[in-house]
Amino acid sequence: MASFIIEGGHKLHGEITPQGAKNEALEVISAVLLTEETVVMKNVPNILDVNNLINLLSKMGVSVHQSGDHEWTFKAESLDMDYLSSQEFVQRCAALRGSILTLGPLLGRFHRACLAKPGGDQIGRRRLDTHFLGIQELGAKFEYNIERGVYEIDANELQGKYILLDEASVTGTANIIMTAVLAKGTTTIYNAACEPYIQQLCRMLNAMGANITGIGSNLITIEGVERLHGTEHTILPDMIEVGSFIGMAAMTGSEITIKNVSYENLGIIPNMFRRLGITIEHIGDDIHIPEHDHYQVTSFMDGSIMSLSDAPWPGLTPDLLSVMLVVATQAKGSVLIHQKMFESRLFFVDKLIDMGAQIILCDPHRAVVVGHNNEFKLHGARLSSPDIRAGIALLIAALSANGVSMISNIEQIDRGYEDIEGRLTALGAAIKRIQ
Repeated sequence: MASFIIEGGHKLHGEITPQGAKNEALEVISAVLLTEETVVMKNVPNILDVNNLINLLSKMGVSVHQSGDHEWTFKAESLDMDYLSSQEFVQRCAALRGSILTLGPLLGRFHRACLAKPGGDQIGRRRLDTHFLGIQELGAKFEYNIERGVYEIDANELQGKYILLDEASVTGTANIIMTAVLAKGTTTIYNAACEPYIQQLCRMLNAMGANITGIGSNLITIEGVERLHGTEHTILPDMIEVGSFIGMAAMTGSEITIKNVSYENLGIIPNMFRRLGITIEHIGDDIHIPEHDHYQVTSFMDGSIMSLSDAPWPGLTPDLLSVMLVVATQAKGSVLIHQKMFESRLFFVDKLIDMGAQIILCDPHRAVVVGHNNEFKLHGARLSSPDIRAGIALLIAALSANGVSMISNIEQIDRGYEDIEGRLTALGAAIKRIQ
């Protein structure tokens, strides 16, 4: 197990470019299973979760080749269907939550799949009902093998249908779309997730010969086609990294420029940071964060305390609430952080309290942060990363703190952030990785 040693208090300066989006990469890389032709993927992030998915596809029989810097070529001409029933496949899926996204393509093209309960962040219950119910509506049959602890799914006759999702699940929407593109007839998905990465998946599938309309809305219509062909696709910059760098600059009082952010796909993220008092300058497709000695939380028009909460797109992504919570610890003013979509994501705040933050954890979903206004800093501590987003939040806290911090279990951070210590060291941070 690896750890980071961070010497806090160093200001950052310079330019940094966000990696390709982790969540989009998991979706579009899974979609290569839908065709026997070559698919070229660009701006692929070199992170643990994505690399594990690529390795899983290779084990399944997909021809995988790294054709350039952050560029991969895939050809799923034929798969080892026996491997999909093997215990090794089940174990790999159980360790990688992104493996759930292979379900739709396997059913759409090969009409059968095997699914173990996927792994991933320990951030509370993340049910799969939306995936299962939507795919069952299309004609798939699920059978639970109690001895192996896996679902065995058959889909000999997939037929398009009107589907009303019980929640706007991102991975659920992606899986149903990928199941439906090769089904017979018309599929309509209402209450579909519509975030930019779902839009990217739909555009990529259309480039492969699919017929998807309603892209960008919560009402998606899919006319099934006989087959899909190859394509070339470029993954968007990771909006969560962009938000992490904004928070990092504010917390450390640093001036940095975040390059090539695809600003039009950031939604309300910049404005939510502005509510915390952070100055964000939009220049071309870059974001410039000037040096902040202080930043003050705004209040609502009636003077009530600022509240930041997550919601399905175009609301605020839940993946950034941990970062915003940390940033609020040094703001002037108080803010309520309301994590509605996951029930255990705020439990890392006890580590921030140990570092000197003033936070009241009201319940598993709500925390009140009383900002220090930079009058005194957090202090170094021994920390452990419970999940990807809490991990980067703790790293931001350690960068701003007085003294030295150690963060263990940084494999969680590696799952979502590429060479984070090298890229931040280039900006002036003092981070060392140790075993």
